[in-house]
Amino acid sequence: MSLRRLAISALTVPLGTLLAIGLAPAPAAQAAAATYTALGDSYASGTGTREYYPDSGACQRSPHAFPVLTASRLGATLSFPACAGATVAEVLDGQLGSLNASTGYVSVTAGGNDIGWASVVTQCALPWPTTCWGQIDNAESQIVNALPGRLDQLYSRIRSLAPNARVTVVGYPKLFNGEECNFIARISPGEQAEMNAAADLLATTIRARASAHGFSFVDARGPFTGHSICDDVEWLNGTSNPLSESYHPNRDGHVGYTALVEAALRSASARRS
Repeated sequence: MSLRRLAISALTVPLGTLLAIGLAPAPAAQAAAATYTALGDSYASGTGTREYYPDSGACQRSPHAFPVLTASRLGATLSFPACAGATVAEVLDGQLGSLNASTGYVSVTAGGNDIGWASVVTQCALPWPTTCWGQIDNAESQIVNALPGRLDQLYSRIRSLAPNARVTVVGYPKLFNGEECNFIARISPGEQAEMNAAADLLATTIRARASAHGFSFVDARGPFTGHSICDDVEWLNGTSNPLSESYHPNRDGHVGYTALVEAALRSASARRS
């Protein structure tokens, strides 16, 4: 067809059609997935689930850990620097690299290693007549005197780096129900009660600092009640082989955590403290 005929044909198209073509919206760009950064220690990395990403090494990051399950439920892209054994200082110094103004969600689980909780449990599990009252007292002293300032420093830095993120601080459960069912490790009912009291102090301390920074708090104590070590449906490992799996949430425990963390992140406010 000649150029002259093409021009004439174009002129015969109804004006409304031409306007519709010109005003038709461009296809919408697909929204980028939200980003979720999971910070913390072994309770976040997934120690206790008995399967770990090969490249995670001693950090023991697990595909069954609550951050992985939560990211899937949120439809978010996960950054997963949580590492077994991490203290608050190590989270502060080595895990915050992915945080920025575009970060959508953050969870942080830290403080247990700062009070020497692993050494408390190890001492309490030694055979009678060894006791662990002194270690428990020391842990409680660390909770009261040292931990709040460390958490304040960490939480302030998280908010500074991720000013628009929904942030939730994830707490620790109480481990025991008062029964002695682990024949390898004898922890008396009295020691169990005192360790649970220390866990209460730890939870209330972490919750207070989280609230002061405008972060939501996941309190695991209630949901884990009835799923402690020696309960019929355990969400926590007792003394295990290898020992590193001991006294950590199992896969069921991480499913339980996932429901709590997802709900907290969805309802948390994205705001500056």
